[in-house]
Amino acid sequence: GSTGDQLRRVTALAAQVAGSLGEDVTTVSRAAQLCKADLVTKVVYEFPELQGLMGGYYAAHAGEPDTVSRAIREHYLPTQQGTPIPSTRAGQIVALADKLDTLAGIFAIGQKPTASKDPYALRRAALGVLRIFIEGELALDLRAVLQSALALQPAGKRDEQVLDELFEFVMERLRAWAVGQLHDGRAIAVETFESVRALGISQPLDVYRRVLAVHGFVQHVAAPDLAAANKRIRNILKQAGGIAGGIEPARFEHAAESALLDAMNTLPQLAGSKRYTEQLVNLASLREPVDAFFDGVMVNAENAHVRANRLALLARLDAMCREVADLSCLPG
Repeated sequence: GSTGDQLRRVTALAAQVAGSLGEDVTTVSRAAQLCKADLVTKVVYEFPELQGLMGGYYAAHAGEPDTVSRAIREHYLPTQQGTPIPSTRAGQIVALADKLDTLAGIFAIGQKPTASKDPYALRRAALGVLRIFIEGELALDLRAVLQSALALQPAGKRDEQVLDELFEFVMERLRAWAVGQLHDGRAIAVETFESVRALGISQPLDVYRRVLAVHGFVQHVAAPDLAAANKRIRNILKQAGGIAGGIEPARFEHAAESALLDAMNTLPQLAGSKRYTEQLVNLASLREPVDAFFDGVMVNAENAHVRANRLALLARLDAMCREVADLSCLPG
């Protein structure tokens, strides 16, 4: 289609994103409508690198508000690694909508990048989307906005399979961007990222915050032991099949069972609070009761009720070990 068709899609998507974030839909829509107008000017024809920049000047000269002209000027950002994201919320949203439309359109017509070729610079577009999400602190669901972008496309495949491929493509760029970053003098490890990715979270900002929390936690003295214990718990639960019933303290036969349950019950209830570092530090306090449990308790007891009770106890512990990340993915 034409650039006009593209702008109508970008404007619709930008308005939708702005509405979900509680931002000024009128300003965002106006900036989106005008963001490609400078492409037909002789200045940009002669100097393509001025696209966007000239659009901002033209909009300001025409009397558009500063929020609109600045959003137009910055909507191509970030153009490459090291360049900043747009400085305003309106600019960030228009930039997001523009990049998401490109990603969705190219994937819909089956022209996704290969290992050696990326003619439409989709990897760069995906990284730009992720940086705006994270550096702009936009708590948006990536899968939802990609689905909206696909739905607006006029041609090609827009089914669940294409959405899955597009979502995985962008999340793989998040992995490539995050792994190896230096924080506290250490590089983020692959296992750290995968421990969060294993939870299936589709909000890049939340994924990144969890990754940073786990990155700090792996330095804790209890981290390897908890990771090893969680691997063991996962194997036990897998071999047991389904877990029936809840925890019944009256069926405990060993002091270590009671001690582990008491330790879990005394931890602050922070699930859903997004205080990920604090959650992991609190979880580290379970190392001793967990070690004592495995040292003194035979999980697969002959008595079926006792065995089921112990499995329920471990199932609860396993769930706690996956509130921030899947700790079984960590070295241990």
